[in-house]
Amino acid sequence: MFIRIPRERIGVLVGPNGRVKQYIEDKLMVELHIESNAGGVTIIVSENNKDPSTLFTAKDIVLAIGRGFSPEHAFRLIRYDNEIFDYIDLRSIFGRSDSDIRRIKGRIIGSNGKTRRLIEELTEVSMAIYGHTIGIIGTFEQVDVARNAIQMIINGSQHTTVYKFLQRKRSDLKKEKINLWETVKGNK
Repeated sequence: MFIRIPRERIGVLVGPNGRVKQYIEDKLMVELHIESNAGGVTIIVSENNKDPSTLFTAKDIVLAIGRGFSPEHAFRLIRYDNEIFDYIDLRSIFGRSDSDIRRIKGRIIGSNGKTRRLIEELTEVSMAIYGHTIGIIGTFEQVDVARNAIQMIINGSQHTTVYKFLQRKRSDLKKEKINLWETVKGNK
């Protein structure tokens, strides 16, 4: 599988003394072939790897690092089986209008980072705002709520409306966890 990430993120993908690259290769039993000058990354499943789905996990980790995540945050995709990576490309919404992209990124970050911090805390996702993209890592449900909140901001909703939405969804997610736990506990 071949993917391309920004050249300036190649150093983060490789890591100090190649440790990030090596960690990905060891944990997922894949090989990363990196074209430093072009930003190309080829991911190959190792011969002794019995789980081809690790190719997709490796792809998501490389893309997440390429979209601004630190390796530690991207490694959530390895540590937790149910975590996914998703991103919103603001160019697909605003075209190449740098001023609109800057304005929306500012609204998503919020004053002193408040909006971004609240989205992350209330949904328990990790977010990275880099270039023209907003990356999100979390469970499917968490990413869905965060994505909806970001879409509300993009559509022009007031921040207080988004915060109320996030509070309501957080309560809903907590209730679902409690119900699931009680169901599991009741089946024992």
